[in-house]
Amino acid sequence: MTTLIVLPHVELCPEGAVIEAEPGQSICDALLNNDVLIDHACEKSCACTTCHVVVRDGFNSLEAAEELEEDLLDKAWGLEPTSRLSCQAIVGDTPLTVEIPKYSINMVKEGKRG
Repeated sequence: MTTLIVLPHVELCPEGAVIEAEPGQSICDALLNNDVLIDHACEKSCACTTCHVVVRDGFNSLEAAEELEEDLLDKAWGLEPTSRLSCQAIVGDTPLTVEIPKYSINMVKEGKRG
């Protein structure tokens, strides 16, 4: 198992969390399996940006993003150099620290989560 540190998010994980993720699963699945209910409007098919996370530690251990993910990330709110779509970023053996941005694109467009 790989340690995944989730930084505090006011709505989804107010106190932050330290979870164990199975290598080979996506960050999104690891979060969802541990009751961190990150948005994933496209059901993890790499068709939206609602599962956007910023990898604060361990970014270089992840496989590089494919072109489709990179194109979608360009539309993500709060994009940073270490941003990834959590449905596409696969956990390896290196511990990761992730931050869920304050807003998803759903929140920015609709004024609410979900």
